[in-house]
Amino acid sequence: MSTLKHPQILLASDLRDGEVMFLGASGWERDYRRARIAFDAVAATELEKIGLADYAANRVVDVYLTDVEIEKDGAPAPLHYREKMRIKGPSVRRDLGKQATGA
Repeated sequence: MSTLKHPQILLASDLRDGEVMFLGASGWERDYRRARIAFDAVAATELEKIGLADYAANRVVDVYLTDVEIEKDGAPAPLHYREKMRIKGPSVRRDLGKQATGA
């Protein structure tokens, strides 16, 4: 079992509404804090396999793994700027979507 430099989570975009999704324990979640975390290459490969199957079934698009750090409460926090922005929601209309509700 090979370890990863950083734990990883799987992201995708929902094909219906374009919202960012995170693969959780029982399917796709809109809350990154409930994402399944891969701590080794085997677990990361399993996440990718599930994501690519959902891509092939036209449920999600833009499936990819991203590095995270684990916060004190156990939640994953993205390390890269792109994913930090994606979890906040669209930046053009702050009065709409999850950014308006503070989620």
